[in-house]
Amino acid sequence: MEYIKLGNSDLKVSRLCLGCMSFGEADQGQYQWTLDYDESKKIILEAYKNGINFFDTANNYSNGSSERYLGRAIKQLKREDVVITTKCYFNEGKLSPEAIHREVLKSLKNLDTDYIDILVLHRFDYDTPVEDTLKALHEEVNLGHIRYYGASAMYGYQFAEYCYKAKELGYQPFTTLQNHYNLIYREDERDLIPLAQQFGVSRTSFAPYASGRLARKQYDEGSKRFLLDSKEGTRYDKTEEADSRIAKRVSDVAEKYGVSMSNVALAWQFAKGVASPIVGMTKQKHLYDALNCFKLKLTDEDIAYLEELYIPHPINCNR
Repeated sequence: MEYIKLGNSDLKVSRLCLGCMSFGEADQGQYQWTLDYDESKKIILEAYKNGINFFDTANNYSNGSSERYLGRAIKQLKREDVVITTKCYFNEGKLSPEAIHREVLKSLKNLDTDYIDILVLHRFDYDTPVEDTLKALHEEVNLGHIRYYGASAMYGYQFAEYCYKAKELGYQPFTTLQNHYNLIYREDERDLIPLAQQFGVSRTSFAPYASGRLARKQYDEGSKRFLLDSKEGTRYDKTEEADSRIAKRVSDVAEKYGVSMSNVALAWQFAKGVASPIVGMTKQKHLYDALNCFKLKLTDEDIAYLEELYIPHPINCNR
């Protein structure tokens, strides 16, 4: 496993982050495909055993049960040995001070921990002044409830407003940016990614496999999540013809090096400066496959070949 320090923090994390959206109580809405606690625990602990110390969840994943599963699973580990990210927004009050203070306490209880390493703003809140949100985050840091904060899934100008205002007010800078980024969705290269680089913010991209499209030869073959999650099944539909050609090139490069397509997709992430891609999974074999990604280093020619067919996509700031 390789490790990296996030942003201006003292957090040293594995260069793969285990996404915990797959873990939690199944419901009749978006999360019908999640794993029960026993299966979730197996993957979480196996990931840790293989060097992954970075875990990403959210207060709204499976109505909080994702947080609870993660908290229970890591109880047999030393808390200081793991880095936990959770999120706030999809709740009453979004990012209002009242909501942040309430949801942080709720997440601490769900995770059964004294502190959250990184609290991520899951979206931009159009209804709450930026300075009010930042003040609440600053207060939570001072209380010791959270150590650092980050942002996810927003436009560049919105993230800039948070970053500049935090600097103006003398608050802690943002540590991470969790943005939608992969070989078939690269729109953030225009402004959001350069902005993160400007402010020294580490990127922890989500959907590195593009909902599995970059990890299997049969482009439109769906997993259980792909079939049951309304967002996953339709996110890339408008550009399927162009995107499938890029996926074919991922397959070509994988065959060239004798590795999996997912290894190529992750190696490309590292080549593009991503600190720790967030990888979700429902099977241990997918964990072992992902761990092989560090053996592959793409050449400039490989990267050019993979990127050549990209076309502009509709902006997607939604998870």
